[in-house]
Amino acid sequence: MSVAFLLTTLVIVATPGTGALYTIAAGMARGTRASLVAAFGCTLGVVPHMVAAITGLAALLNASAIAFQTIKYLGVVYLLYLAWQTWRDKSSLEVDARSAPASDWNVIRSAILINVLNPKLTIFFFAFLPQFVRPAEPDAWLHMAGLSLVFMGVTLVIFGAYGLFAAAMRKYVITRPRVVTWMRRTFAATYVALAGRLALQER
Repeated sequence: MSVAFLLTTLVIVATPGTGALYTIAAGMARGTRASLVAAFGCTLGVVPHMVAAITGLAALLNASAIAFQTIKYLGVVYLLYLAWQTWRDKSSLEVDARSAPASDWNVIRSAILINVLNPKLTIFFFAFLPQFVRPAEPDAWLHMAGLSLVFMGVTLVIFGAYGLFAAAMRKYVITRPRVVTWMRRTFAATYVALAGRLALQER
């Protein structure tokens, strides 16, 4: 594993996107546990893209305009759904984690869907990983799988850090209702912006 791969992975993962935003929102809304669960879910959402890259399914996605557009617009609709849910949420934030309205499974499911419904991530894996694997080497797919696991590990650590920071700031936010309202509207607007950016993306 090269230093170039690690540095590139750090830059890509650390750049805020939908997964990072969801993890931060979970930390702000529900605390430390939910933020770590969200980070774990986002990491699991990488697995389908890893499998697609290793098996060559990404090539089909890249070649088929219909497949790409279908997955893309499913992602757009889901982001808009998250924006609507966040905007209309009027519940109060509580320090007691037992009052959290969403189960761990619901958080994980949403986090996985956020990453799965992003065709660009599959194509990224298809274009990114092969640069660090020699096709002629024995068991090249095992090497690619190993690099993918490193990518997932970095994702879990960085997203977890984002979430823990958000959870730590939570107690300073929940005592200010106006800040809570502003925060939710900001998250909702960001989801809409990310949906718009995804809708405009081409293969």
